[in-house]
Amino acid sequence: MTATMDTPNKATSSALNSKVPEGDIATMWENHKFSMKLVNPNNKRKFTIIVVGTGLAGSSAAATLGELGYNVKAFTFHDSPRRAHSIAAQGGINAAKNYQNDGDSVHRLFYDTVKGGDYRSREANVHRLAEVSVNIIDQCAAQGVPFARDYGGLLDNRSFGGAQVSRTFYARGQTGQQLLLGAYSALNRQIQLGNVEMHNRKEMLDLVKKDGETCGIVVRDLLTGEVESHSAHAVVLATGGYGNVYYLSTNAMMCNVTAAWRAHRRGAFFANPCYTQIHPTCIPASEDHQSKLTLMSESLRNDGRIWVPTEFDDDRQAGDIPEGERDYYLERKYPAFGNLVPRDVASRNAKTVVDEGRGVGPLKNGVYLDFADAIARDGRATIEAKYGNLFDMYANITGEDPYKTPMRIYPATHYTMGGLWVDYHLMTTVPGTYAIGEANFSDHGANRLGASALMQGLADGYFVLPYTIGDYLADKLGDDVVSTDDPVFKTAEAEIADQTKMWLSLNGTKSPEHYHRELGKVVVDRIGMARDKVGLEKAIDEITSIEEEFKANVRVKGDATSMNTELEKVFRVADFFELAKVKARDALVREESCGGHFRVESQTEEGEALRDDENFSHVAAWEWHDADTVQTRHEEQLEFNNVKLSQRSYK
Repeated sequence: MTATMDTPNKATSSALNSKVPEGDIATMWENHKFSMKLVNPNNKRKFTIIVVGTGLAGSSAAATLGELGYNVKAFTFHDSPRRAHSIAAQGGINAAKNYQNDGDSVHRLFYDTVKGGDYRSREANVHRLAEVSVNIIDQCAAQGVPFARDYGGLLDNRSFGGAQVSRTFYARGQTGQQLLLGAYSALNRQIQLGNVEMHNRKEMLDLVKKDGETCGIVVRDLLTGEVESHSAHAVVLATGGYGNVYYLSTNAMMCNVTAAWRAHRRGAFFANPCYTQIHPTCIPASEDHQSKLTLMSESLRNDGRIWVPTEFDDDRQAGDIPEGERDYYLERKYPAFGNLVPRDVASRNAKTVVDEGRGVGPLKNGVYLDFADAIARDGRATIEAKYGNLFDMYANITGEDPYKTPMRIYPATHYTMGGLWVDYHLMTTVPGTYAIGEANFSDHGANRLGASALMQGLADGYFVLPYTIGDYLADKLGDDVVSTDDPVFKTAEAEIADQTKMWLSLNGTKSPEHYHRELGKVVVDRIGMARDKVGLEKAIDEITSIEEEFKANVRVKGDATSMNTELEKVFRVADFFELAKVKARDALVREESCGGHFRVESQTEEGEALRDDENFSHVAAWEWHDADTVQTRHEEQLEFNNVKLSQRSYK
C-alpha cells in the first residue's frame, strides 16, 4: 500500500518488491547467487551496459563488468576518473577479517552496521555487505593498494566510531585515493583491452525509457555543449550523494544530485532523503563566504581527545586551560565508547556544547581535538606515521600546528544515507536501471558508520552488481539496444534543449551560485542536525519561495555551444531545489528521531534519539509525478529477525 502524508501505513507498498530471498541470512547470498540466471561468457559481449560515475563504485563496476566480457560505456563529468570524489575519503575501509583477534566477525560487523544505522536498514543487504567485505581487502591488496602494515608485516587495523573492535584497514590518511588508484588501474586495463569505452567530461542529464524499461541516457559534452544520446541494455548509476544541497559541505563543489534526480523524475523512487550524515570531525567555517568545508578523518578520534572548557565563553588559549577545567564530554557521557561513538552522536553532542556557549576558536564555533596525551604516550613519530598528511593539511589550512595545539573541529554535512530506492539486486523501480554506492539508500539506515562508505562502494561494484545484473540481462538475450534515432531519445534531447533555452533566456540579476547559497542556508537551518515540525513547515515555504525567484531571476551567462560552467550549475541547482522540498517533507512525516534524523520532539530524557518503531520502522520511498504535484510516499516495512530492536546505547 501507499502511505498518506498523515497516516503511516504498516504494509509494504505494492510498488516496492525488495526481492529479498527466503532462508537463513547467513547463507542467503550464497544460495541466491546459485538461483539467479546467468549469462554465459560468449553471450556477455552481446550486451551493452552504461555506467555513470567513475568513483570507487563506478570504476570497480565498470572494470569488473568489462573483465566479465560485457560491452561497457563509462561516463564521468571529470577529465579523468581519478578526479572522482572518492579520493577525499581518508580514514579507512571496514572489513571483518579479525586480524587483531579481538572478537570481530561477519556477524559483528553486520550487527554494528544495523545498530549504527539506528535500525533503519534492510538486514539482508547489510549482512551481504559484511560477508563480501572480507573479499574487498584481498582484491585491493592484490591490486597493490599500500595498506598500512603491523610489525609482523600483516595488514594493520584501527578503530572507528560505533565499534569496539579494530576492523578498519587504512593507508595513512589517503585510503580513498589509494583504493581509487587500484580501481582506476583495473578500469584502465579494460579500456586498453577495448571492453570499456570511456567518455570523459560528459554529464548525464536524462534517463531514457522505452516501453517502461531503461534503454539509455542523454548527456551533455561539457567542453562543446553538444547534447548526445547513448543506448544500452542497462544503466548503472554510481554518481554519489546529495550532500551539496546544504551548499557548505565536505563534498567537492561539483558533486550534485542531477543524475539520480533525473532518474527519479523518470520513475525511480527516491528513498529516505531526510537521512543525511553530519560528520563530527571537520574544520569549522572561518568566514561567511566559504564555498566548502574540509573533512578531517574520523580516524583522528582514535588518538585525539575531544573537549571544551567547562566555563562558558572562555577566551583562554587551550594550553592555558588546566585539566580540571576541561570537559571531555564524550568520555564523560559515553564511557564504553568514549570518543569513538558513532558520527551522529558525536555531532549532536558537539552542537550541544557550542550552543551552550562553550565553543572554541575565533568564532566560538568549534571543539578541541587534542593529541597531547597520545604524543606524550606514543611519541610524535608514531602519531606522525599514522596521521602525518592529515596534520599537514590542517596546518596548511589553519596556520596552526596540531602537534603543539589542539585541532579545532565542528560537524559538517558529509554523506547521504538516502538515495535511489533499490531492491536486493540493486535495481531501482525502473527496470534496467541500477544504483550503487552512495547513489542508493540500501545499507546504512539512518546513520553510516565511519569507514563503511568505501566498503559499500567496492562491495557493490566488485562483488554484488556483477552477479545481479546478469539475472536481468539473461531475459534480454537477442534484443538489440534501442537506436538513438528512436523518438524516445529525440524527445528527451528536445526536452533538454528546451530547458537550456529557457535558462539562457531569463537574463535575470543573480547567479546560480547565489541561489544555491540561499537554498543551503535554509536547509542547514531547518533540516540540519536538529529538526522540528514548525521549522520543517517553514522550510517547505521558504524553499518554494526562493525557487520561484530562482526560476524568474537567475542569470546564466554564455551560450550552449561551448564550455559553460554557469549552465552546468543552473541545472544542478534546479534539481537541488526539488530535492530539498522532498527532503523537508520526508523529515516532516518521519515523526521520530533516528540516527542522523533528529526530531527535537522525539528524544530521551538524556537527549538521545528516540525512535518510534511502531510507526516508522520502514523505508520511505517517494514517487515523482510532476513538478507541480507532491510526490507519493511509499513504504517498505523493515523486518528485524537477526538483530533485536533496542534503544541504542554507547554508554
